[in-house]
Amino acid sequence: MAENVLHMHGIHKAFNGVPVLKGVDLSLGRGEIHALLGENGAGKSTLMNILGGILQPDAGEIWIEGQRMHLSDPRVSGQAGIRFIHQELNVVADLSVYENIFLGAEWTNRFGFLRVEEMCRRTEELLGKMGASLHPKSMVRDLEPSYKQMVEIAKALLTDAKILIMDEPTASLARHEVEKLMEIMRTLRDSGVSIIYISHKLKEVLAVCDRYTVLRDGQLAGTGHVCATSEEELTRMMVGKSVGSSADRASTQIGEVCLEVRQASSGKWFRNISFTLRKGEILGFTGLAGDGRTELFEAVFGCRPYTGEIRISGQVHRLRHPRQALEAGIGLVPKNRKENAIIKDMSILENMSLAALDHFQKRLLLDRRKEADAFSRYRDQLGIKAADPAQSIVSLSGGNQQKVVLAKWLEAAPEILIFDNPTQGIDVGAKAEIYQIITELAQQGKAIVVLSSELPEIMRLCDRVLVMYQGEITGELAREQFDEERFMLYATGAKKEEQTV
Repeated sequence: MAENVLHMHGIHKAFNGVPVLKGVDLSLGRGEIHALLGENGAGKSTLMNILGGILQPDAGEIWIEGQRMHLSDPRVSGQAGIRFIHQELNVVADLSVYENIFLGAEWTNRFGFLRVEEMCRRTEELLGKMGASLHPKSMVRDLEPSYKQMVEIAKALLTDAKILIMDEPTASLARHEVEKLMEIMRTLRDSGVSIIYISHKLKEVLAVCDRYTVLRDGQLAGTGHVCATSEEELTRMMVGKSVGSSADRASTQIGEVCLEVRQASSGKWFRNISFTLRKGEILGFTGLAGDGRTELFEAVFGCRPYTGEIRISGQVHRLRHPRQALEAGIGLVPKNRKENAIIKDMSILENMSLAALDHFQKRLLLDRRKEADAFSRYRDQLGIKAADPAQSIVSLSGGNQQKVVLAKWLEAAPEILIFDNPTQGIDVGAKAEIYQIITELAQQGKAIVVLSSELPEIMRLCDRVLVMYQGEITGELAREQFDEERFMLYATGAKKEEQTV
């Protein structure tokens, strides 16, 4: 490995007197993919925000290519060759590929006219560096998520980035797109670019990273070469204990049908979908990106127009609005947290209460004490790391935001709960806790739907799974039939069977 391109030494940071980073060290070699791991709230985001110039450390030193740096703001960090690739991609859908890459840095001639063809040629060079074949004038809105990632990376490379910080880059990618992104990362590494890779998906870390650093409670819990560790060892470092991965769970008593969907269709998204869901059952839906499962349950939750019939406890409902779905006893934890699950201008407490305001109503006002007591209960139950519930929801890490969303629906207490990628962006310790909560809800007689592309998650949680491909159900598997190869045959359309509902 070549010399270090980055060394962060003894980094300390506290917020309102509460220590978040306690003397953390991080070294990054030139042409290295380095995993930064830890539970939500361990200090990863704070450390990277310091590297990005967004926050200032209370103590410690940052050295880049042998020179001590004071990264006073994001502009200085950018000039030092540091670029963020965020989980929520910062691309403009209504612009082309080259326009996104050059946004804010357009090339013009002496008359002020855009040098379009030169920008297109440079775009092709940047994408070619990643082994990507993508037309510079393609519209970004038409691209798969992995290609949007490439546009973000190309934009960083335009300014000769030395260090890329990739924050959960595979969270919304299908399996084949993850493999494509890993190929790109290896190509960039071989060309001398250094990458800090933040992820909770330890299989991916072992597959693509060279070294790792683990944070726990704001301190360094371990560092070393990936080839000399394992998922189990990394998990122990992250959470301070072993986290069980057994697929076994207590069996639940499956009751009567509480949700029945008959011949449901919605435009290009899904066609002729029929299935049943029973009380106490955990029903899984899986497939590849674009299979239509998210859109199907947006329709069930009243967010999307549909044809067909939806019966809840034997009664036909025409669900045209989420309020109607909630009144009928359906709750939805959506996958796109920032767009569909939280209200950024509201506090943690207000976000938690939003779906069950009637629980806290006191005449014409809200009982704030009762509301605070409910939050305190969920904070303990779900392990939400939030010192002050009056703070803005965006002050929390993504994983803790997800826990607040889960608390919101636990308080609303619907009989049917839909979880769309429930552990997206969640660390391994919190995953186990959320799996336990979902299982306990089923044992209480709640009917659960889990939508996920992560087969280990589906196989661990579900009693029965329906597999979708291009808007249709291609297969149904009972728990004793679970097998990754069989799932993939249905998910790719290579196999299709007559559906039983």
